[in-house]
Amino acid sequence: VAANMAAGESEYFVREVERNDGRALKVKQCYLGDVGCVVWDAAIVLAKYLETKQFYDPPGGVDVWAGRSVLELGAGTGVVGLMAATLGAQVTLTDLEDLQTLLKVNIHENQALVSSGSITAKVLKWGEDVSDFLPPPQYILMADCIYYEQSIVPLVESLKLLSGPETCIICCYEQRTEGVNPKVEREFFELLKQHFRCEEIPLDRQDPEFSSPDIHILHIRTKV
Repeated sequence: VAANMAAGESEYFVREVERNDGRALKVKQCYLGDVGCVVWDAAIVLAKYLETKQFYDPPGGVDVWAGRSVLELGAGTGVVGLMAATLGAQVTLTDLEDLQTLLKVNIHENQALVSSGSITAKVLKWGEDVSDFLPPPQYILMADCIYYEQSIVPLVESLKLLSGPETCIICCYEQRTEGVNPKVEREFFELLKQHFRCEEIPLDRQDPEFSSPDIHILHIRTKV
């Protein structure tokens, strides 16, 4: 029977991410596939951080995202960039070719929530030409991208190429203690800090429900 189901329905399962106004992003994930195909905890933490009052508080007249150019690296399912777009940002989701179908499905699923913002998906391979994505965006978002040792150098290279003096990179990652993860994290930050300065965001500035001591949020800016 499963074989006769519509391909789109059998391949995906949905994770709902509720916005503070009660409306929910519906994010499709793949049953099979690599790390990009599911919504990682760090992505939820970062998506909800974008909604905190320092960024988005319409009654208080705060709407940092309205009209801002935002690029998400290693977007995977696209949940972080989707949240930014629903808050009014002009968002480009980027990931490898393999993830483009999933990204486009999720853009389509949530288009109704994107009113004043905009969202599109493009291929960006870390370490390669970024001229399609220039001038530098105002914000770069990345959730759980510090994962593979071989991707550290190209990731930092892309961050250097994409960042202007005004660009704020918001990086969220889950600290992992097993295997090579501590080494990968250490190498990433050693390389990153040669070119950028980092500010860790305390838990009391994050979403009170969607935050965790082992998930870190950093604001990263190029050294001037």
